[in-house]
Amino acid sequence: MTTFILWIILAIISFPLAIAVLIIYPFIWLLLLPFRLLGFAVGVVFDLLRAIILFPFKILKIV
Repeated sequence: MTTFILWIILAIISFPLAIAVLIIYPFIWLLLLPFRLLGFAVGVVFDLLRAIILFPFKILKIV
């Protein structure tokens, strides 16, 4: 929603620039998509390592 409001403000200020942003935005999103997926994968790996390390303590009910 914030992106849309910012685009509306930009359209009021400079319509040609707003159209250029509207065309370029999907390409930027596609360019950044692998980094989002990599961040998600790294987060999952860290959660898995944390679960493996804390598993013995959960069995013993220490943590």
